[in-house]
Amino acid sequence: MIPSPFEYHAPTSLADAISLLGRFGDEAKLLAGGHSLLPMMKLRFAAPAHLIDLARIPDLRGIAQVGDQIHIGAMATENDLLRSALLAEKVPLLVEGARSIADPQVRYRGTVGGDISHGDPGNDHPALMLALGASFVLRGPGGARTVSAADFFHGLYDTELQPGEVMTRIEVPIPPAGTGWAYEKLKRKIGDFATAAAAVLLKMDGARVANASITLTNLAATPLKAVAAEAALAGRVLDESALAEAARLAMEICDPVADQRGDADYKRAMAGEMTRRALQKAHSRASA
Repeated sequence: MIPSPFEYHAPTSLADAISLLGRFGDEAKLLAGGHSLLPMMKLRFAAPAHLIDLARIPDLRGIAQVGDQIHIGAMATENDLLRSALLAEKVPLLVEGARSIADPQVRYRGTVGGDISHGDPGNDHPALMLALGASFVLRGPGGARTVSAADFFHGLYDTELQPGEVMTRIEVPIPPAGTGWAYEKLKRKIGDFATAAAAVLLKMDGARVANASITLTNLAATPLKAVAAEAALAGRVLDESALAEAARLAMEICDPVADQRGDADYKRAMAGEMTRRALQKAHSRASA
């Protein structure tokens, strides 16, 4: 189908983009990579009268280390993540996650900020950012504010991003040296959303788990943090018993919706299996 008529705007500064949002209000939509919005417009599920393209705003790009954080511009593409030597060294979980997203054509245009702002639990970055303890810088007419990933996702397509605000930057704490990482994603085919996926960061203290961060993709209306599973692993040897307990506790928090990827019981079981695999891979990459 063909989208409804709209007026196209291409601001070259963040101030201009925010001004346009304020002028047009609910009639305006922001365009980042476009992979979520444009299909909805073609199906007439979304019909904005004004489309504000963020692609020409240089302040929304770039990947840099600032103190003990990595700052990622919201308009950085998945391909930017894949090509970043800084991320490969400091936050390899994001590189591994980006590699599992869609296909090369999508990764060349799809943006990190767009993926997060859309609030789709099937997108990969929400759970990755939740695992990393990231925060998002949001700017509107009243100035900037920073919201943690833990507080950003409210429900299906429902986030903390308020009318008139633009996500400008993602701030990611650099994991401690020796931290293992993994993103295990089950999908039917290349380019598909996850049937179930698990992101893990793992820090060891000798043979025992010092701390773990475990998050899940596409298994509820928001990304999930498996807090009980994390707590159960603390101080334990990562043996078969510990893996089984972590997988069981991860499965307990899932509330998946049946669809063409499988029924709820299957998805829940795969959440446990992806958690197990991610923990094992992260363990193989961790050092005390």
